[in-house]
Amino acid sequence: MKIAILGGGPAGLYCGLLIKKAHPTHEVTIVERNPADATYGWGVVFSDRTLAAFQEADYPTYRAIIDNFVIWDEIATHYHGATIRAGGHVIAGIARKLLLGILRERCADLGVPVRFDTEIHDLSELSAADLVIGADGVNSLVRQTHAAVFRPRVENGRARYIWFGTDRAFDCFTFIFRESAHGLFQVHAYPFGGTTSTFIVECDEATWRRAGLDTAGEAESIAFCEALFADDLRGCRLFSNNSKWINFPTLKTATWHHGNVVLLGDAAHTAHFSIGSGTKLAMEDAIALANALEHRSGQGIGGLEAALGEYELDRRPVVETLQAAARESRDYFEHVSRYLHLAPEQFTFHLLTRSGRVSYDDLRVRDARYVDALDRWYAARHGPPPATALDGAAAPDDAPVGRDASVGHDASGRSDGKSAPGHHASDGANRVRPALALIAPPPVFAPLTVRASTLPNRVALACAADGSARDGLAGEGHRHQLRVRSGSGVALVLTEPLAVSADGRVTSGDAGLYRPDHVAAWTEFVREARALGSARFAAVLGHAGRRGAMRPRRDGLDRSLADGGWPLIAASAVPYTLATPTPRAMDRADMDHVRDAFERAARMADEAGFDMLVLHAGHGYLLGSFISPLTNLRADEYAGPIAHRLRFPLEVLAAARAAWPAAKPLAVAFSVTDCAPGGLAPDDAVAVAAAFAARGADLIHVLVGQTTPDAEPIYRRGFLTPFSDRVRNEARVATLVGGYITTTGEANTLLAAGRADLCLLDPPELTEGAGAIESAAAWESDALGERARRVDGHTAATAAQGKPAARKGARVHP
Repeated sequence: MKIAILGGGPAGLYCGLLIKKAHPTHEVTIVERNPADATYGWGVVFSDRTLAAFQEADYPTYRAIIDNFVIWDEIATHYHGATIRAGGHVIAGIARKLLLGILRERCADLGVPVRFDTEIHDLSELSAADLVIGADGVNSLVRQTHAAVFRPRVENGRARYIWFGTDRAFDCFTFIFRESAHGLFQVHAYPFGGTTSTFIVECDEATWRRAGLDTAGEAESIAFCEALFADDLRGCRLFSNNSKWINFPTLKTATWHHGNVVLLGDAAHTAHFSIGSGTKLAMEDAIALANALEHRSGQGIGGLEAALGEYELDRRPVVETLQAAARESRDYFEHVSRYLHLAPEQFTFHLLTRSGRVSYDDLRVRDARYVDALDRWYAARHGPPPATALDGAAAPDDAPVGRDASVGHDASGRSDGKSAPGHHASDGANRVRPALALIAPPPVFAPLTVRASTLPNRVALACAADGSARDGLAGEGHRHQLRVRSGSGVALVLTEPLAVSADGRVTSGDAGLYRPDHVAAWTEFVREARALGSARFAAVLGHAGRRGAMRPRRDGLDRSLADGGWPLIAASAVPYTLATPTPRAMDRADMDHVRDAFERAARMADEAGFDMLVLHAGHGYLLGSFISPLTNLRADEYAGPIAHRLRFPLEVLAAARAAWPAAKPLAVAFSVTDCAPGGLAPDDAVAVAAAFAARGADLIHVLVGQTTPDAEPIYRRGFLTPFSDRVRNEARVATLVGGYITTTGEANTLLAAGRADLCLLDPPELTEGAGAIESAAAWESDALGERARRVDGHTAATAAQGKPAARKGARVHP
């Protein structure tokens, strides 16, 4: 078989040598437009998993790579004068030029010619080849030639970045965040040799323009960045290699192969540099393609087609998953300014978990000392210091986490050495004090104080609407749900949405809070449930609006009652579905009636003994129908801009807040996005949340969708977390979030990162007497025993897996 590979970068070279190794009789030729000594970029990085794949694919190249790489397992974050380190992230770096040399030498050994300085202008020049492999990068001629088939889509990032090298040898992967008069700049730096590092500078478009970098040349950009990061460079210089300020292009293609043509690496896909190397992805593609060709060898043309399909089926899911994580990571760095209010401890954890691929539990396995220190900081910040201290000391409220410290450490975080993660902290006076070795619970067990109410932990459960109420009167099903959830160990139990009036029910079987007998029932149920645990209870108040007069949910969602329905009201005369009744657009009298109903229900909730009030203004119900532009089509002062659409919901909030005791917390639940074209967007949601907070809401319960039946939320584990993150950190209001959070580990991840303050769990079905979470006392007992048995998990894992060690001049950092 004759194989032509267009592109002599790592992907093309590696693919060529792997194919030739498996099939020595194949005629493999690599065509490269640049000279042999030309290379762009500085260092490339590989994870330990990728190195293991290299070892299996071709041992000689693997051996040559590990003989020349630099390996580290820490990530250091420089932020607001602090340096925080977290270990267990095993990454290897190597100079791109050196890697190319290794691959070219191996190609020569196997008899794979590389034709340098050869420009291909038309693929017809390769017509003699049985297989054409496009490894020619993001501007691929191969992809462009068959663009109608490959259907490429490119999404340019919003931030600007420039790729430099430096003669400062950083000792690990390093993030630097530096505020300037122009705005925030950030650096992604990592070593790839004993004396050099990659140094990528990034900022948003506005900052880039304010700094005058939009008109700066290469030399001016270097001078600007050297001055800005002088403390971090420590007298070292930045170097350019055709470096330009660009936006990162994320490339996706509908298919990766067509006939006898196939794409590889950046020609088929790209992923933002903040989560790893494009070179890593491309070389893994090469392994998959070579394996597929070997698997289908000897099957002729049909075998070639099957091999290319097998290659894409194998790699596409992996790449798409990585691209999704890269999108989250890219978005983080494009909007990192929204997190500058976070303390260094929380900021760093948020950074480490930004893409969703790393969790609290992952970090505990990788570096238990770092997470122990984070737990101590979280506990000290959000509650009294833990009482149990292994060294007999108590943690101060400002105890830092994992701060880099040694003799000579100063407030900027600079140091000639480094401590083990989480072991020492600077007191800001060039002195080193030992960190406090305390037992602290994970974030889910930290108390949460809202007004005069303190929740014992940060986990909540919600009751489901079971349709068993009669005329709004809660029954045994509601009593049972409260009892089960109260005994589960959670801090807060939310009722199903309780109608504030008979015509505000969603179904005829929904419970309400608008009659004296309703109050009596809930008083009894809350009193009984309170005796079973330490949980607090929240009454969720709502009005169905245009989603009312429906059949019980067991008969299906949003199916109108055939008989016994009631007239509906809403912001506008728009039915929820084509098969449901059209509501009447509310007039001022209707608004007064509904506002007074919420006010009355708030008083009744207090009388019944509830600890928190939640106003439901989402999911297309009445209050939500005012907020969304899809359902508020009014022509009066309650329509138009978001501030006008909020007027009536804010009137209701003000009335409920006035009726609800000042010492008790009040929350608002609303859909932060309608998940439909033209609907409420997250940008508006920040303003909505801030407006609710300004009028007395202490907590925002984050919801999405259901405003219209054609909404398309992406339901997956933790799908609400990004919305909670944005609302909390831009509107600066506490949030309650659910979204298929099923474990305390998931809750710990988003709490520790400052993405939410309270988590609504969706655990497996509960039975009475079964706990949703373990008690803090049980956790502390287990933790003491585990701490005594603990060994360095990363060291043990490395030994067990036989991780490669650095060779020759490489430096190993524990």
